[in-house]
Amino acid sequence: MDTNTTSEAPARAGRREWIGLGVLALPTLLLSLDISVLNLALPHLSSDLGANATQQLWIMDIYGFMIAGFLITWGNLGDRIGRRKLLLFGAAAFGIASVLAAYASSPNTLIAARAVLGISGATLMPSLLALIGNMFHDPKQRGTAIGVWMSCFMGGMALGPVAGGALLDHFWWGSVFLLGVPVMALLLILGPLLLPEHRDPAAGKTDLLSVVLSLATILPIIYAAKRLATDGFAAATLLTLLAGVVIGVVFVQRQRKLASPLLDLRLFRNRTLSSALGVALLCSATMGGVTLLVSLYLQQVAGLSPLKAGLWLVPSFALAIIGNLAAPNLARRIRPAYAIAIGLLVTTVGLLLLTQADGEGGIALVVTGYAIAFAGTSPMGVLSTELVVGSAPPEKTGSAAAMSETNGEFGIAMGIAVLGSVGAAVYRGRMDDTMPADVPAGATDSARDSLSGASQAASDLPGATGDGLLSVAREAFTGGLHVVAVSAAVAMVAFAVLSVVVLRHVRPSAESEQQPDERDGETAGEPGGTAEPGTVGSATTQS
Repeated sequence: MDTNTTSEAPARAGRREWIGLGVLALPTLLLSLDISVLNLALPHLSSDLGANATQQLWIMDIYGFMIAGFLITWGNLGDRIGRRKLLLFGAAAFGIASVLAAYASSPNTLIAARAVLGISGATLMPSLLALIGNMFHDPKQRGTAIGVWMSCFMGGMALGPVAGGALLDHFWWGSVFLLGVPVMALLLILGPLLLPEHRDPAAGKTDLLSVVLSLATILPIIYAAKRLATDGFAAATLLTLLAGVVIGVVFVQRQRKLASPLLDLRLFRNRTLSSALGVALLCSATMGGVTLLVSLYLQQVAGLSPLKAGLWLVPSFALAIIGNLAAPNLARRIRPAYAIAIGLLVTTVGLLLLTQADGEGGIALVVTGYAIAFAGTSPMGVLSTELVVGSAPPEKTGSAAAMSETNGEFGIAMGIAVLGSVGAAVYRGRMDDTMPADVPAGATDSARDSLSGASQAASDLPGATGDGLLSVAREAFTGGLHVVAVSAAVAMVAFAVLSVVVLRHVRPSAESEQQPDERDGETAGEPGGTAEPGTVGSATTQS
């Protein structure tokens, strides 16, 4: 005899939750804006503080390193002490660090302030996403809320060049950091009033050794991935990468033995969660590499300033915002796997457009192609995030959110390392084949190393010789962009097929009931063993 088992419909969010989402949007907007404005402020602060090349690099990179390193730790801690509490603590620390950065009197002070900004920023990101998962239980509403949240992140990226440019035109470089102070002050006032508190009442103590092992795994891997794109396969970089991987193995083994691990590996037993993370990792890696080369093209081939390059990319963020808001509606009508696949095929079209740009006047094609490609990844970004958060047990949403964010950081770093290296290899090969004969031997090595090196070498050469070298270098770089774009386009088609294969069991969120689907044999109630959702974020089943 057939037995119907249907869980109660999840409670729908009301006005308080939607206003609370508006509160969460504020730090989200700020975090992405903080990333984009520093590119504009760097020349000003470097001049005022006397930062050398190495210090400039650390001023730029330390923020991202700290965010990537501490996401898992803070996500787990939020599950233990409360996500709202951690969010408010991070907001206070971020505000204080913003003031320290704005009034830094030396490069090292600014680097330290940026490190604190990254550490505190890592408390905000998983807390924001976990609170959305706790506030919006209805899968349709949660999908919309995550779409709005991701749109705010894109909005900050789009507003960064505009806001940063306006501030730098009227104030000193430190003003770009002060944007965070009123936002975090408002969050500290409104957060306790509008945001609920959620934590895991059964959570044990934090294992400090696991925290150390986590940092010793993530930071070397992220650092090595970034250096691979610029230094190539240098011995020191490869040793750093190997060290991170080895420590990562030790970290995983320790998590398996702990009763209360820092990273609950049982979460990966959930087929939906692990599949969504895998697809998101691959797509983030691909677009991370493409984004690097597009940014370099606009600044080094087209000769745009960071401000103008940022403004040219605003259409990309605008289209992505539209895609973020449309993705949940699309997933209500068709399976999320198909929505993701359609988006990735759109991305493929945009990537192929990049292959038509040349080394002189290809700005319009590059911007158009990148905008289409970036917008096409919107369903993947929104729906994979929703699937990860919606598939985790409520007491583990902080850890799941941290996994999603760390997954994105790893993906981007991998993409920059792999596709950046591919672009650099193509550039060097073409420079070897087309290097003008009248370029002196001393300038040849510099020109062959990178496009920026070629630009510097060209500026020291006589007019016709310098112009010829620069033209050849731009064409060589554009050739690298073409190869990367084609490789990325092929990869996106493969990822579209993969998403259909691994996520086809998840049904549209508009379906209140599901027919029997493939199961993983998971056991409901166990951490990481939640019964496989039949709809996006839904546990409704019928057998």
